[in-house]
Amino acid sequence: MQSRRFFRVIKRRRGAEEGSAAVEFAIVALPFCFMMFAVLELGLVFVIDSVLENAVISTGRLIRTGQAEQQGLTASTFKTKLCANMSIFSGDCSSRAYVDVRTITQFNTTLPDPMATGTFNNASLTYNQGGTGTITVVRVWYKQPLLTPFLSQGLSRLNDGSAMLMAVTAFKNEPW
Repeated sequence: MQSRRFFRVIKRRRGAEEGSAAVEFAIVALPFCFMMFAVLELGLVFVIDSVLENAVISTGRLIRTGQAEQQGLTASTFKTKLCANMSIFSGDCSSRAYVDVRTITQFNTTLPDPMATGTFNNASLTYNQGGTGTITVVRVWYKQPLLTPFLSQGLSRLNDGSAMLMAVTAFKNEPW
């Protein structure tokens, strides 16, 4: 009789623990999903940054070799060629990319920062591809909106929470 009672008590207590797994999962699921979305978004930012860097280098080569001069590229046509090199991200590149091409006298020249005020000021951006033998700097900013709150706090220098990815290439134009 005592043993039956003991087993009934054990069964009741064990039955009360069956929902604990669901409660534990509910507690852990939200932070886990948040972390997974943050990792995926950070991976996307790194992929876009890599693609942007390659697009700037390959499009800057048009200026370095004189092809931009021969084709009569303007700021808008240069940006179009840059966006064409952005592969799968070329669809919204024209609205997200900002291009600055300028000549400098020395490689250690300090250039103006259009993000110094917490907003992007594109009034200081220029397009001057220079001539043969001049030192040219091609800078491109790409505005990537962020969805994960902690990523926007860590990656953003803008007040709106977007990440501004930047790629730069500097070179001395070849004789053409």
